[in-house]
Order: sequence, then C-alpha cells, then structure tokens
Amino acid sequence: MKKLLILSTALTGASFAANAQEVNVMSWGGAYAVSQVEAYHKPFTAATGITVVSIDADNPATPIKAQVEAGNVTIDVADVEYADAIRLCDEGLLEEIDMAMLPPAPDGTPAAEDFLPGAVTDCAVSTIVFSTVFAYDTTKFPEGPTTMADFFNMEKFPGKRGMRKGAKANLEMALMADGVPAADVYATLETPEGIDRAFGILDKIKTDTIWWEAGAQPPQLLADGEVAMTTAYNGRIFAAAVAEGKPFGTVWDGQVYEYDLFVIPKGAPNLEAAKQFITFATDTQRLADQAKWIAYGPARKSSGALVGMYQDGKTEMAPYMPTSAANLTNALASSYEFWVDRDTELNERFNAWLAAN
Repeated sequence: MKKLLILSTALTGASFAANAQEVNVMSWGGAYAVSQVEAYHKPFTAATGITVVSIDADNPATPIKAQVEAGNVTIDVADVEYADAIRLCDEGLLEEIDMAMLPPAPDGTPAAEDFLPGAVTDCAVSTIVFSTVFAYDTTKFPEGPTTMADFFNMEKFPGKRGMRKGAKANLEMALMADGVPAADVYATLETPEGIDRAFGILDKIKTDTIWWEAGAQPPQLLADGEVAMTTAYNGRIFAAAVAEGKPFGTVWDGQVYEYDLFVIPKGAPNLEAAKQFITFATDTQRLADQAKWIAYGPARKSSGALVGMYQDGKTEMAPYMPTSAANLTNALASSYEFWVDRDTELNERFNAWLAAN
C-alpha cells in the first residue's frame, strides 16, 4: 500500500505550461458538480484560457480503471473517494503527483502542513470533507428522528428507506445503530461476528429499502415521496433543503465522514493541463469558495476562516458542515485502510445478501 505522502516543500513560483486548451474533469454530478464548476472550473478558465469539460459519473473510479486498462484514456482529472484513490494508485492506474506543485497557505504555511491530516497521498489531493448522513421528510416526522437507531426502527418511524447500493457506510451505520461506539466500529467489522451483526441489522429494513447508486438520487427519492428517510451525502441534502426549499431534515448522529480527492489517470491526454488545474483548484481560496455552493468542508486548514455565507448571501454555512463541532458528537471517520483491504470481499457478500430472498 502506498504510504501517505507528507511533504514540507512549498510551491516556489512553479508553474505549468499547458500543452492543451482543455482539460476533462470527471466528477459526481448534481449539486456537487455545480459547486466545482462555480468554484474551480469557471475561475480556472478565466485565469488560464483553458476550457474545462465537466463529465458526470455515478462513481468516477470505475471508468478510470476501465480506460487505463484498455489504453484509451479520455479523463484528465477525476474526483474519487479515498479508498478508491489508494487502491487505484496501488494498482498503478494513476499518475503520481509532485506535491511540491501545491501552493502554500496565504501566510506562507507549506501546503503539506496546511492540508488536514492524511489529505495528501502519493497520487491524490483532497478537496473536501463530505459525510454520509441520513435525512428525512419533516412533513412525515415533524418531531424528527434523532439517532442512527431511529433509521432502523420501522415501528416508531414507518415508511420506505433509501440506502446506497453497496457495503461501505451501510455496515458502519448498522453497527452504530446497534449500539457499537464509533471508536469500535472497525474493530468489530474485522471479525466474522461483527460482519454478521451488521448484516443482521440491515435485514430489519431490507424489504423496505430502495437502493440508490448516484448521489443525486436520495433527495429525489425524498422529494417524490418514495422514501420517508434515506442515507445521503450531506451536501446533496443541504442543496435540496436550502436552495430548493425542500422539507428535509438531516440527522448527524452516526455520520460517516471522509475525503474526496482529485486524481490524474495514468496516460491522461492533457497531463500538464491536469496538473495546472489541480494546483489552481486546491489553493486556499478556491477550496473556501466551493463551500459557498455546497456544505462540504474544505480540506485545507487555512480555508476554514474564509468559509462564510452560502451563495444566497443569508445562510451561514458552518452549521451545515460535517466538521462542525456540534455535528461530530457521534461521528465516524471512514477507514480507507479497512476498505482498501475489504472492499471486494464485503461488496461480494453485500450483493449476494441483496439477491437472496
């Protein structure tokens, strides 16, 4: 496994001469892609003249692997989850990134010291801290659920549930709902008994669950009345509730938070433009600017003080961030080490479980 790369070399006027006039950036679509277009893509084009082509995918890690192995790479930059960034790097499917190209904080603090712990790896640079939470329709539950256990309580809170179609986050949430402290979740999942316990909790709601695959689906499922509660990425629920006025409430208890990161697929057609884009997009101001559009925390310490209002000019963003102190009282940091090692095995079991009557 690639070790986390912690560098102390600051950017000293390094620049990249782009050898192309466009860069293809693949991300997750919806409100998240909008936040990247506004904070990164448009300003980058204005500053460099390089066009950014925005491409949506349910999970950008999947086409990266397929394209590199086929020798037909069209993606220059992709936004991926942490475990996928490590796995793809280990498999030799990503370009290594010279972290010396990352700009320092405005006060001169080197980038390696300014990024949050673990946010910089051999092949990837974090942009945001996002969270998987659960949300509910406040018209159905005016008093609201308040704990992760409530999500699995069909008697007290009847109605369909929505969950991401996969093992990650679902197993952790199931254990926390069953009383496992966040600090003990991964130790529990390392045992066969712990895995059985998690699937046993999921059994309680299996027949009442709609399984989603794209981040834009959960708020739509809630809005259409297809589910009463759903797991979701916190920023998607924020966008629906604040920007669109949907009657959605967020429960932070048992949230599972992690980084999303930019990577460059091996053989990217516009490599220098890709490097220039990442350098630009991960500076202090740009990461703070993204938080004007969606409720994900920036991955640099120096960006935090620059996060203010939502783009509507009246909504304070801090309370909606996964990293807000009030939202971290019973939160779990997703373990990339666990998922790099166990992703294939546990998703095979999950798919078999899902297919079984």
